[in-house]
Amino acid sequence: MGEEAYYIDKISDFIENNILDEAEKGFNQMVLYGRDISIDDIVSNAKRYPMMAERQVVIVKEAQDLSRTIEKLVDYANNPQPTTVLVINYKYKKIDKRKALYKALQKTGLVLESKKLYDNQVPDWIRRVLSGQGYTITPKASQMLVEFLGTDLSKIENELNKLKIVLPKDSQITPEAIEENIGISKDFNNFELRKAVGERNMAKAFRIVKYFGDNPKDNPMVVTVSLLFNFFSQLLQYHGLNDKSPRSVASALKINPYFVNEYTSAARNFPMKNVSRAVAILRDFDVKGKGVGANATPQGDLLKELLVKIFG
Repeated sequence: MGEEAYYIDKISDFIENNILDEAEKGFNQMVLYGRDISIDDIVSNAKRYPMMAERQVVIVKEAQDLSRTIEKLVDYANNPQPTTVLVINYKYKKIDKRKALYKALQKTGLVLESKKLYDNQVPDWIRRVLSGQGYTITPKASQMLVEFLGTDLSKIENELNKLKIVLPKDSQITPEAIEENIGISKDFNNFELRKAVGERNMAKAFRIVKYFGDNPKDNPMVVTVSLLFNFFSQLLQYHGLNDKSPRSVASALKINPYFVNEYTSAARNFPMKNVSRAVAILRDFDVKGKGVGANATPQGDLLKELLVKIFG
């Protein structure tokens, strides 16, 4: 159960593919869907005895559709059929830990809570996944994936699988490889915009927002403003740190040590007063980007105005 569906699917698929052999699956494996069944259906299937096998497997997918009645499973959970492997996939939600079902499952089964990763945890997840498969990735490349795809691990895995098709094992995944095979620009993305703003590289920053304005569907303003807001919020934290050693900064800001120099440089270019002002400006433009008080101003023009005010 939990917000992160990736691990729920992975574990459920592993059980579906590995508990029984192909000959046993025909009679002893059943996949049910929450929207089509009741708790009574689950229990009646789970109580069956396996045919010509040691056990049977019953997998309930999208069980969150049974959220109103899921507690009725408690009687079965208290006295489960020992020859049945019953798997409940309860995505994007959690069953109530205060109620009887959770307590029963803790005694007779196993509950895995799959929590959503924070943005700053995903690059390290990408690195670990690739390392286990014989690949490496540059910090900038992993950051590009996160900024383009967000924290949806399934989406990220799909894009990594595309890269693994074209790149041999022991390869390093670079921004160039991502641009060529996934279509994320290595030069015109929010990562590069953030860097250009931090360096006060006005020419580069305006080139990037012009590209964003020309390609608004691939570069929504709400995402750009959110990432810049987070960047300047981290700069506020940076200015407040007593220990500005790379290790301390990386830990406090929850960033990869590779990017610490970027924050150090940006802090020199934006003193505390300027950072506070930029945060206020970004809040204002977050509202404008959502259509409030902007009089249908094109996204590109709003982003240019935003940069003028931040650099001003």
